[in-house]
Amino acid sequence: MVTAALLGAERRTPPGGSARALLDRAAVATVRARAGLRPAAAGPRPQPAEPDPRRPLPPAAVARLEHLLSRSGRPGQATGPTSLRLDLGELLPEWLTLAREEGYRAPPALIPALLDAARARTDLRAEVLSFVGPRGRWLAELRSEWRFALRTATRGPGAPPERAADVRRTWEEGLFAERVSLLTAVRGQDPAAGRELLASTWSTERAEDRLMFLDSLRAGLSAEDEPFLEAALGDRSRNVRATAAELLSALPGSALARRMSVRARGCVSLDRASGEAGRLVVEPPYECDSGMRRDGVTADPPAGRGARSWWLVQVVESAPLTDWVAHLGGRGPAELVALPVADDWRADLHASWAWAAVRQRNAEWAAALLGNPTAPVHETPGDPARLLAVLPSDARAAWVAGFVGAHGLSDAFRVLGSCAVPWATGLGRVVVDALEIAREAGSYPWSFSGVLGLAERCLDPAQADRLAPLAARPDEPEDAAPGAAGYWSDAFDRLVCTLRIRAEMRAELRQERQAGAAGPAGAAAR
Repeated sequence: MVTAALLGAERRTPPGGSARALLDRAAVATVRARAGLRPAAAGPRPQPAEPDPRRPLPPAAVARLEHLLSRSGRPGQATGPTSLRLDLGELLPEWLTLAREEGYRAPPALIPALLDAARARTDLRAEVLSFVGPRGRWLAELRSEWRFALRTATRGPGAPPERAADVRRTWEEGLFAERVSLLTAVRGQDPAAGRELLASTWSTERAEDRLMFLDSLRAGLSAEDEPFLEAALGDRSRNVRATAAELLSALPGSALARRMSVRARGCVSLDRASGEAGRLVVEPPYECDSGMRRDGVTADPPAGRGARSWWLVQVVESAPLTDWVAHLGGRGPAELVALPVADDWRADLHASWAWAAVRQRNAEWAAALLGNPTAPVHETPGDPARLLAVLPSDARAAWVAGFVGAHGLSDAFRVLGSCAVPWATGLGRVVVDALEIAREAGSYPWSFSGVLGLAERCLDPAQADRLAPLAARPDEPEDAAPGAAGYWSDAFDRLVCTLRIRAEMRAELRQERQAGAAGPAGAAAR
């Protein structure tokens, strides 16, 4: 065949009598060569996967998971005039979380698709690998595309520990992102073990890697980490030193926090001569000495910022908030925030207190600095979303509801994202009311696309029927933007459709528990 192919059909008749027959025979020979295997002794069979004691998924939930993994819409789900095709893949994170909370294991036939989804989307990886369990890890050993599952820690606090050999292999051989994930997971189960794992290779890590690894110590941060972090204050990387100082300042009892407290109290005092109410007097540092620099204070200010103001903010945000009450006349956080501040230092002082509240997870100070949600937006110091994350979920939802009710949705996206899911009933009602007001005003819905997207994922699914009338297509007001009414109708149609799908998801995953709870009652009734 090779000779005939080289000479050409016009010079020699090929086997089979034609060029086509020659190519057919060549194809057969190629397949035979690739598939052929010389007889040999059989190798050992792979060991079976460890048993997974969790419950199997109900059939309806299996079918739902297949739809979600397909990432395609379901025609006919929309209630309005337009048949919306929803990206069901966006609901996968919620579905996986619910399945984990209900204690289900992955259907064996869908494990390959789940691993492919985790490979493509890192935001799904932790939940998917937890869901597929030991069988998914066993399968990942047999296919190179899924080897990430062997190097990614998926266990959290309270879970059985990872095998020591797996931890060491991932730490020494894994990609950087996998090592960060591993360190975070180990810190979640055993903070001391995570710190020791990092210390074992600290001196050989690159500066940029040391920075990211050090940031992983935020999980489970405690006084036991202080010696390691104090040593990191002498690191050759400025960013590593700054991060170590930030972590130490989050420990109010650390030596660095005590040093910063002394400096901060020397900068802020109570002016008793101003009357009974008093006011705060601020005297920023006059220099950034070597001790301040070692404790993480950056000497050079950013462009357009005064040096003394820059040093003041860094010192105050690193001092324990609990020290201010005794230092400033026994006043609580709300009283201190309300005091006037001399010489226009109020913005800098309150901003540094806000960063300190976030670092130290101090809910009382965070609430005092957030103040009344109806106040002008610019009066809230620091980042409101970060301050809100410190508050309990119910207080967070109440503040955001007040904010949206007072200011509408223009500045609401970031603060809404800090609220627990599903949104509390009061918060959800306020958001829907604000969307309806925007529709009545004739605004285009894409101006609020971010809030609408959050509403699809965060509103309580039980609200779908109450929202259904909003999907009706109203008459177009004369002063409205052209086509806005139709766009709003489609947007609410999509919102209602998504909420109904989420409600179905929850019912499918909880049907066994509900049936079990109803069983004894039904038997007693009979």
